[in-house]
Amino acid sequence: MQAVEPLRPLKFRTVFISDVHLGFKGCQADLLLDFLKSVRCETLFLVGDIIDVWNMRNGLFWPQAHNDVIRTILGKAKHGTRVIYVPGNHDEVFRDHAGTAWGNLSIPVSYTHL
Repeated sequence: MQAVEPLRPLKFRTVFISDVHLGFKGCQADLLLDFLKSVRCETLFLVGDIIDVWNMRNGLFWPQAHNDVIRTILGKAKHGTRVIYVPGNHDEVFRDHAGTAWGNLSIPVSYTHL
């Protein structure tokens, strides 16, 4: 039998992800995790409703797959990917941290992508 060569990650300059809704039972974190593991990028934009704080007010739902997504994103930041988090309406509590950066992860007050 011939050995199967593992797929190499796709490389992009910029990737945009929105409306993930971690903390919501309908979130498809496993699919997102597969995607995140299959790409490499210089900049990763998290554009609104990444964590569904609204839904979490009704009771905490946070399975391991949701942790894995967060850990994968933080791992990308640790290894050089710029992560720009722009909060939406379901995760608006993170706007309180606008203008803050932790290493390669930042929550800008405003941002224009060119």
